[in-house]
Amino acid sequence: MDEEIIKEIKYQVLKNALEYKKADANKVIGKIISQFPDKKNQIKEILELTKKEVERINSLNPEELEQEAKKYNVQKEVEKKIKEDFKFYKINLPEAKRGEVITRFPPEPSGYLHIGHAKAICLDYYAALEYEGKMLLRFDDTNPQKAKQEYVDLIKKEIEWLGIQPYKESYSSDYIPTLYNYAKEIIKLGRAYVCNCSAQEIKENRIKKIRCSCTRKTSSKNLEDFQAMINGEYNQAEAILRFVGDMESENTVMHDPTLFRIIKAFHYRQKEKYVCWPTYDFAAPILDSIEGVTHAMRSKEYELRDELYYKILEILRLRKPTVVSFSRLAIKGMPVSKRLITPLIEQKLVEGYDDPRLPTLAAFRRRGIKAEAIKEFVLAFGLTKVESEPNLEKLLAINKKLIDGSSQRRFFVPWPYAKIKLQLLTEFRQLSIKNHPISNLGQRIIEIKNGQIVYVPAADVENLKEGERIRLKDFCSIVITKKEMKKDELYLEAKEISGGILENEKKIQWVKEDEKILAKVYIPKELYVEEKYNPNSLEIVEGFVEKSCQQDKEGQIVQFERFGFVILDKKEDSYLKYIFSCK
Repeated sequence: MDEEIIKEIKYQVLKNALEYKKADANKVIGKIISQFPDKKNQIKEILELTKKEVERINSLNPEELEQEAKKYNVQKEVEKKIKEDFKFYKINLPEAKRGEVITRFPPEPSGYLHIGHAKAICLDYYAALEYEGKMLLRFDDTNPQKAKQEYVDLIKKEIEWLGIQPYKESYSSDYIPTLYNYAKEIIKLGRAYVCNCSAQEIKENRIKKIRCSCTRKTSSKNLEDFQAMINGEYNQAEAILRFVGDMESENTVMHDPTLFRIIKAFHYRQKEKYVCWPTYDFAAPILDSIEGVTHAMRSKEYELRDELYYKILEILRLRKPTVVSFSRLAIKGMPVSKRLITPLIEQKLVEGYDDPRLPTLAAFRRRGIKAEAIKEFVLAFGLTKVESEPNLEKLLAINKKLIDGSSQRRFFVPWPYAKIKLQLLTEFRQLSIKNHPISNLGQRIIEIKNGQIVYVPAADVENLKEGERIRLKDFCSIVITKKEMKKDELYLEAKEISGGILENEKKIQWVKEDEKILAKVYIPKELYVEEKYNPNSLEIVEGFVEKSCQQDKEGQIVQFERFGFVILDKKEDSYLKYIFSCK
């Protein structure tokens, strides 16, 4: 086989693996053949070689894949493509050197990612790519009572959905022995002590700027007590390791903060190996330093803790990353705090973390919001420290722009509806209706016979008088010949009109009576109004959809004509459940 073909196979398979986490021979064979049109008679051989290369590449671990990518200059091209997608966002990092930037995203695996996390990870990722660097994914899993494997898996799934590709992942809990050693070092230097005071006493002393009497212990005694903490000789709340800060500082963070505490609970990863766990304040700076992070990007709520971050590194004589702060992002009426969300779930006021009224990525995905829309929305705020709480409309407008050209159109008649009996010019009509006015998304066939009854929105016809005309969208113009109420339903009769469409003729959607399918559209609204739960935050609109909707797949986004974009959430036994996405 020609060496150029073998080289192209390796290149395309590597590129596919980097873009989609796993290579697929079917996705690359066409690209390979297109480069060698004169080799079409060797397709079978090329396909076999491609399959073997796919099998080899998919067996590599992340580090081996990265080395292979560098060998064939694939990584740069993939990252260049990602950067091109977001070239309109310039993220400037202080003291950044091209090719050396390493950022990190350190989520605690204790819940779902929300819009605020999306901003953080996108800034971390695209800032690194701006300088031809890379991003580390580190799970901050040092609280065994909160960290769970299910959340690790969910976070990785959400990150993949966003199209974010960390160069590696790590776990803070894997570094516990290393962190113990650094804690002992800081104790020997006289900058940490084991405190046995009650939580209330510690709180009061910090407020009053009174240093704890436990600081009188010698370093050797503190080392002994800290080892007892590690050995599990203390119960929870009986001992903590505290930093010797500055009790006179106006920055209360420096009032002898906690570095280690006792938590006796099963850990999803470390099992029952440890009972003495570090706080984020201690673990974050040390791990940032030893894992090579150059820019520790975090929301400005941590700004007061920056002094402690740098002080710990200074005392331990560790390399200091550059801390970069940015404002948090929340959406008006959508709480991001687990403190607010968890009670709503427990009280069954929302379905769960993917309830479409929530700002979690799972909820946005369920609502039909594209990952590209999320990224464009959050990156637009940049690294500014100005707090923002935009309403949802900006995100929905971006999403509409992305889905409009690929969403098929469907007819939906919401309740209350009216019935119209049609008198047609022919006994039978077969309509071919385009699924999109511009994009080539195929068509659907609807058959109609004379005397057919159709449903239309009552609001469109309730004020019509006999003799007035309207147009059934994508079908025909009709004139009203009879109008009356039948069993609380508005009933009309109309006959088809030949000729052209009048300029001001109202176009309305319709559904055949004999092919109607019940649908319920769940419309999310603001979950919180003036910081209180809104009991009217979910509106359910019932109505009928056309028969073709039955063939749509769950997760498919369509536009209900004159109503809005919706996503098919679930096919229930007696109806189709939709979630409203955007207007």
